[in-house]
Amino acid sequence: MPGPSQPRLSLAEWLVLCLVSEAPSHGFALARTLSENGELGQIWRVPKPVIYRALQRLEAIGLVATVELKPSSAGPVRSLVDATDAGRDAAAAWLARPVSHNRDIRSELLMKLGFLARTGADPVPLLAAQRAQLEPVAEALQAKLASTAGFDRMIILWRSETVAATLRFLDDALREATQAARARR
Repeated sequence: MPGPSQPRLSLAEWLVLCLVSEAPSHGFALARTLSENGELGQIWRVPKPVIYRALQRLEAIGLVATVELKPSSAGPVRSLVDATDAGRDAAAAWLARPVSHNRDIRSELLMKLGFLARTGADPVPLLAAQRAQLEPVAEALQAKLASTAGFDRMIILWRSETVAATLRFLDDALREATQAARARR
C-alpha cells in the first residue's frame, strides 16, 4: 500500500519508473528490458503498449520528463526520458517497501529484488522487512486452521502453505544475501 506521499501506480508504472530512475531511456529500450527475453521480463513481462502508456502517465504526474528527442533510423523519433527528483525518490521508496500481499511476491517482490541486483544494492533490508511483514500473517493463518472446517479449511490451508513457502524462500534468500555480503568484505 502506498504511503501518504506515495503515488498510486500500477506495477508496470513502477517498473518503468524504476528503470528510468536507473538511467535516462526511451520506450523501445524499456520494452526490450521488460520483454519476454529481457533481463527483467523473465520475471514479469510488460507489453510495449503498456510501457508507452506508463511513460505518458508518469510524465503527466511529474515523475519523469522528456529530456531529449533522438532521431532513429529504425522508426519514429525517440523521446529520451529521465526521472525527476520526485520520481527517483518515489522509486527508491517503493523498492525499499515490502510487498503488501503474499500473492504479489511472485511479481512485485521478485521485480524489486531484480532491480536491487541490477544496481548492486543490498537486498537484506527488503528481505528482512518482507519476512517481518509475513510472520504475523503465517501465525494468524495457523491459528485459524484449528477452528475452520470444510472448504473454508482448504482455503486457509492453501494460504497457510503458500505463506510458509514464501517464508522459506525469504530465509534462504536472506542467508544467501548475507553470505554474499560477507564474501565482498
